[in-house]
Amino acid sequence: MDRGQPDETTVRAAVALAGRAPSVHNSQPWRWEAGARSLHLYADRARTLPATDPLGADLVISCGAALHHLRVGLAALGFRAKVHRFPNPALPDHLAAIEFEPVEPSESHVELASAIPRRRTDRRAFSSWPAPDEMLRQLVETARAEGVEAHVVSGKARDELLIAIGKAADIQEADPAYRAEIRQWSGVYPGASAGVPAASIPAGSHQYGNLRMREFAPGSLIQGDRGLLGDDAGTLLVLSTSSDDDLSRLRAGEATSAVLLEATAAGLASCPLSQPLEVAETRELVRDEVLGGSSCPQLVIRVGWAGFNADPLPATPRRPVIDLLRDQEQK
Repeated sequence: MDRGQPDETTVRAAVALAGRAPSVHNSQPWRWEAGARSLHLYADRARTLPATDPLGADLVISCGAALHHLRVGLAALGFRAKVHRFPNPALPDHLAAIEFEPVEPSESHVELASAIPRRRTDRRAFSSWPAPDEMLRQLVETARAEGVEAHVVSGKARDELLIAIGKAADIQEADPAYRAEIRQWSGVYPGASAGVPAASIPAGSHQYGNLRMREFAPGSLIQGDRGLLGDDAGTLLVLSTSSDDDLSRLRAGEATSAVLLEATAAGLASCPLSQPLEVAETRELVRDEVLGGSSCPQLVIRVGWAGFNADPLPATPRRPVIDLLRDQEQK
């Protein structure tokens, strides 16, 4: 690339960091193309999950998380990402075009980028100690800086959200196509480059109080001593936008990444929960009963302290950069 632009090694490093972003069933539904002075993000529709994500909302949110991971990685590597979202209306899968501007990395840039390889989706029970209000307020402000609202759900609204989560699970698990898709994308064999491995799925019950987690293939992740955990005090946040189009979903994905990295940097465990928003009926319940009909829910994020004496979580598999990135002229 030109002088003042990132070289190939820098671009590949940033794309590798972007590839660490969370995605629905760890499907990693994105691809990148490098131009002479730009980088382009595309949705990879070949990795769509039709039974889990019939509208493709989870896919776009996942891509938004990868876009924010890229922005964070570039900043730590000395470049500000100038993002043009949906630059070509004729190509709806062209989600973003990124240009580069040299910038001096700050301590906060490096700290946030260092959280990328440490972030994990923790599906285990959390401890009985609630996250401090000051931390939760910071997470709300972090989402707001990305143009997305984050609602800390408590009281009756939390009860309604838990009902919606359970109802969505019942509806999906009654669908043979959904059950087949879960079998395909979870409990994946060692060496797989995508999907949720058994080592990342808790063994035993996935019911924590009134919170029902998604049922994947049987897992091997040890929960630890539940007797020492007490009641799970994980906090549920709902990310929402004023509209419900793909631009809003992309922004919600960027906010998801920002919140998860901020939580990781603060020492909190976290877990995105998309299930209640994948079913039309329960998505409406969350919109009307949890958010009061005021905005469009995009994702639920669970945050809290990891369980007492919890073992570190293993990294989930990731697709290699060679599979994700190509030059534009190689079409």
